[in-house]
Amino acid sequence: MHFPPKLAGLGLSLNLAVGASACSSQSEPNLPQGSGARLQEVAAGLSFPLYLTAPPGDLTRLFIVEKTGAIRIVKNGTLLATPFLDISGQISSVGEQGLLGLAFDPNYASNGRFFVHYSDPLGNTRVSSFQGSADADIANAGSEQIILTATQPYPNHKGGQLVFGPDGMLYLGLGDGGSGGDPQGRGQDRSDLLGSILRLDVQAGSSYTVPSDNPFIGQAGARPEIWSYGLRNPWRFSFDRGTGDLYIADVGESRFEEVDISPAAEGAGKGANYGWNLMEGKHCFSTSPCNQTGLTLPLHEYNHSQGCSITGGYVYRGSAVPALQGIYFFADFCQGWVRSFRVAGGAATELTDWRVLQPGGSITSFGEDAAGELYLMSANGGVFKVVPEP
Repeated sequence: MHFPPKLAGLGLSLNLAVGASACSSQSEPNLPQGSGARLQEVAAGLSFPLYLTAPPGDLTRLFIVEKTGAIRIVKNGTLLATPFLDISGQISSVGEQGLLGLAFDPNYASNGRFFVHYSDPLGNTRVSSFQGSADADIANAGSEQIILTATQPYPNHKGGQLVFGPDGMLYLGLGDGGSGGDPQGRGQDRSDLLGSILRLDVQAGSSYTVPSDNPFIGQAGARPEIWSYGLRNPWRFSFDRGTGDLYIADVGESRFEEVDISPAAEGAGKGANYGWNLMEGKHCFSTSPCNQTGLTLPLHEYNHSQGCSITGGYVYRGSAVPALQGIYFFADFCQGWVRSFRVAGGAATELTDWRVLQPGGSITSFGEDAAGELYLMSANGGVFKVVPEP
């Protein structure tokens, strides 16, 4: 999780005001003002919402993850009083820990399986599957099957994303384990699951198998579950619905925030090393100069004069605002701004500041519904949909 990477333990409020200079920088002096879209509130009063998704084909419901341990449903525009699932009694939600991710099986309509990513009472990572019940709006809380666990050495940098890729495999993101500067070098250690994106086949039942085309199968000293590595704290990553390209927002240490992009035509991150902790953004971190051979450097970065903690989003593929097609949205948790760019010719172009999409306060996450429409969430409990201007 990316919040609060620099604030934890400092006694500072998470509900930060958006500064007037949030989008000013010597390196990016002329960010245009985004227009053509606005925010529409769809829910309020939630307990630190930090993700939103929906089962494939479900056009009437939104499933919202609360950091404190519940999954809430907005059905036909109404927030239901009873949670879909509440595991608040079996998690730790201290600091960057909590219920962090949710993904519905591509065949959820027939098999009722979904997956969650959370911190157990000791702060360690747990990925589990659950089943639905006879009541479509309430899951079977007693159906948990633990799929994967990972020991966490520190209370921060948990990652937390879960998503089924275009290939039907489950991808999950793990941070480097925390502290500062990656003291045990986990980002570059392929024998450790931390600091990586994993790719699992979970179709077999209550556990997982390693897909036969994962990049590090059979390599000495490497965990075969790893798909990509060299990440500090991926918050969050997503696949472009239109192209299959992989976008990863990786939270920086002290100077730079970054967006890593791996096109589907180049493997969508297969075997990629994104550089941490050799690099922070496009810059040497642990030593300078540094050997950058074989590293995948970010397509976009911004420095800490503009913000302090990136929140990754999505390439817009909805139909409500056609002008946004193909544009990738992201935000900064600390400053509360929303920006976007379009990838063209291997570069991030059309960098835009969307002040009309700022909900106020800290932006915890973006989300997509089953139709590909875009949402964002704020730490003060609001969930908002991106809709066209009237």
